[in-house]
Amino acid sequence: MQVLGVNTIRVYNLDPNLNHDECASIFNAAGMYMLLDVNSPLVGESLTSFAPWESYYDTYLNRTFAIVEAFKNYPNTLAFFSGNEVISDIATGSTVPPYVRAVTRDLKNYIAKHCDRPIPVGYSAADVRKVLFDSWNYFQCAIDGSENDISKADIFALNSYSWCGDATFTSSGYDTLVEGFQESAVPIFYSEYGCNTPSPRLFTEVPAIYGSEMTAVFSGGVVYEYSQEENNYGLVTIHSNGSATLLNDFYTLRDQYYSLNFTTIQGIKPPTKKAPVAPVCSAKLITNKGFSTNFTLPVLPPGVKQIIANGVKPTPSGRLVDISDWKVKYTVTNPDGTTLSELAVKPLANDAVNEPGTNTVAGSPTGTGAAKPKPSKDAAGDMVAPRAIGIAALAAAVAFLGAGL
Repeated sequence: MQVLGVNTIRVYNLDPNLNHDECASIFNAAGMYMLLDVNSPLVGESLTSFAPWESYYDTYLNRTFAIVEAFKNYPNTLAFFSGNEVISDIATGSTVPPYVRAVTRDLKNYIAKHCDRPIPVGYSAADVRKVLFDSWNYFQCAIDGSENDISKADIFALNSYSWCGDATFTSSGYDTLVEGFQESAVPIFYSEYGCNTPSPRLFTEVPAIYGSEMTAVFSGGVVYEYSQEENNYGLVTIHSNGSATLLNDFYTLRDQYYSLNFTTIQGIKPPTKKAPVAPVCSAKLITNKGFSTNFTLPVLPPGVKQIIANGVKPTPSGRLVDISDWKVKYTVTNPDGTTLSELAVKPLANDAVNEPGTNTVAGSPTGTGAAKPKPSKDAAGDMVAPRAIGIAALAAAVAFLGAGL
């Protein structure tokens, strides 16, 4: 991942009862932030889109809080997703939004009570244009016009596969996304992208995402996905014995990342005009008939007020640990079967993030995982972190987002 040039990973399925210290410490030292989903596909561990009121209860929320507890002490934990593609059409848009916003509220209340720093919470949306912009407006608006509304999302992301093959900024529909999100009061980025039709992929969207037509609105993105599965979106095949084979898509993506001027990208300043403020929640924000205009959120289920007040018991915990050996223990091969020799993580300085070219072949074999500083604040008080150059990983381990957060 470090050789690929990413500064972000996103992980969907986490177990808060497992210890993630070494994994998180390696990502931290390698200069990678972690964007984490609090939900999983298992029964009782996510909101159901067909009847969200039936899945919004104390044990479900207790698990989401446990994810926060397990990862809050890692300084490279950047944000949590309260939901992923729970809204996919008008039918789900009619009932789900208040519950996703309630989970966002509950997570932010728990973070405010039990974390020593703010950790943003947001939503990862399906790029279904019928409901995409209504979802964005629903989650970014402020109830009663209060900028301190704790149920308001801090970030909004979308899983988009509209750029396929050698498409263009306009043929892919990226232009309409930029236009639609122009006045966003929260950071916008791709939480998944990387259409695999045709295959092999070209990843020609990469220079567009980090180019002048998009960077004023979008804060980068996360490519789907790291490990090869049946759906054929992987960059790397992980074998049962722990060895790995890099696929051709890995090198195509790496070359696209390496073509970027990362210094220039990170130096892009926000627009000089005053940043948009969150609109007041109103039915006028919703453009599609049938999408929810109900901004009265569900009350806390019985027992949850006490969990927020007292904390999850038993309490998961995580901390950075020293890593004594940075060498990769497993065999990693190229698409042609040749082996990458002496592959190792290259530990970075405390204030450094990974970027293309940081580790071209192998890193230092010794060292310890230095703590990464918490995301800083800009003059307006908004959390700031590097623009996302990332990948999504489907593993019980531990992605990131962009400037303006």
